[in-house]
Amino acid sequence: MEFPKFEEKFFKGRGAQINPFNPFNNANLTQEHFEGLDEALPEPRETQYFIEQPKKILNKLEMPDAAMMYSVNPYQGCEHGCIYCYARNSHNYWGFSAGLDFETKIIVKHNAAELLEKVFMEQKWVPGPVTFSGNTDCYQPVERKLAITRSLLEVCRKFKNPAGIITKNQLILRDIDILKDLAKENLIFVNITITTLKEDLRRQLEPRTSSCGNRLKTIEKLAEAGIPVGVMIGPIIPGLTDSEIPDIMNAAADSGAQTANYTMVRLNGALDKIFTDWIWKTYPMKAEKVLNNIRSTHQGQLNDSRWSLRMRGDGELANSIHQLFYLMRDKYMPKKKAFEYNIKSFKRPGQLKLDFDLFA
Repeated sequence: MEFPKFEEKFFKGRGAQINPFNPFNNANLTQEHFEGLDEALPEPRETQYFIEQPKKILNKLEMPDAAMMYSVNPYQGCEHGCIYCYARNSHNYWGFSAGLDFETKIIVKHNAAELLEKVFMEQKWVPGPVTFSGNTDCYQPVERKLAITRSLLEVCRKFKNPAGIITKNQLILRDIDILKDLAKENLIFVNITITTLKEDLRRQLEPRTSSCGNRLKTIEKLAEAGIPVGVMIGPIIPGLTDSEIPDIMNAAADSGAQTANYTMVRLNGALDKIFTDWIWKTYPMKAEKVLNNIRSTHQGQLNDSRWSLRMRGDGELANSIHQLFYLMRDKYMPKKKAFEYNIKSFKRPGQLKLDFDLFA
C-alpha cells in the first residue's frame, strides 16, 4: 500500500500542522497541496493574543443533545492544541483558520466577569448552572497570568449561582479556595477530561495540556477537598484510544471521580483535513485504520451532524464502545449518582431571598 505523501516538517508543541481554508475570508494564506507543491507556511512562533470587548458573555445552548443550557467562554481559540477539538471551526468566524491559527491566535475577553455579573443582576435571570469551557478550555495556559476564569468563579460565588467546569489543565487547583466555597452549597461540579493514559500519545494529541498523571492527581486533590468531580473520556478515537476505556475508568475512580461520561470523535468542518493530515504524519501505520473506524461510527463519514447520534455514533463499533463504557462504569463507579445543582441559594446583593415558585 502507498501512503499519502505529506510534508516531513513537523511543528513541535502544536497539534494542527496546517491552516486549512477559511470559507468566511475573501483571501486566505493556506497550504492546499500537502505533497510539497506549495510553499510551506511559515513556522508559528510565540502565541499571539487579541483583546476583544464583547457585549455579552453568556451563550444559551438550544441544541437538543447539549446537556448544559448556558456556557461562558473567556477565551476563543485554545493553546492546548488538541487535534480533534470541535471548537476549531468557530475560529473561522473571527477571521482565522481552524488549524494552527486556533492554537496560536487566542482571543481574550477581559470584561467577562463584568458581563456575567450584569446578567445575574437582571431580574429576568433564572438561576441555573453556567458551564465554563463550552467551547475552549477556560484553564488554558494564559489563564495562569490573566485569571479571567477565576474572576468568573468569584462572580458565581458572590451570587451563589451554580457552575460547571470542563478542563484538561491542573491549573484549576489554583482556584480550589473558591471551588470549596461553592461545593459547600452544591454549586459546583468539575469534569476532568482524560483522552488517554499514554503520555507519548497525549503529547501528540494534546501537546500543551497537563500530563495524564497530573490530571489524575487533579481529580484526587479536588475529591479530597470535597469538590464533586467526574471524568470525561473523550473524544474516544476508535483504533487509537478506545482500548484504554477500562484503564481510564479504573484510574479515575481510584483517584476519586464520582461519575464518568464519554463522547465519540467526529471530524466536522475543517477537522477532516486537520486530523487526516495529523494522523498520517504522526501514525502513518495506523492512519487508514483509524480513519476507517471513525467513518464506521458515523455512517461512512468523518463528520456527523445528527442530533444525539453525533456525539455517540452508531453502528457495530460504536455500539461495542458504548457497551464497554457502561460495563466499566458499572464496575468501577457502581454508586454513581447524578449531581443535582442547588439553585435555591441564589441571591443578588442586598436581596434576602428569591421566590423560586416564580421559576417553577
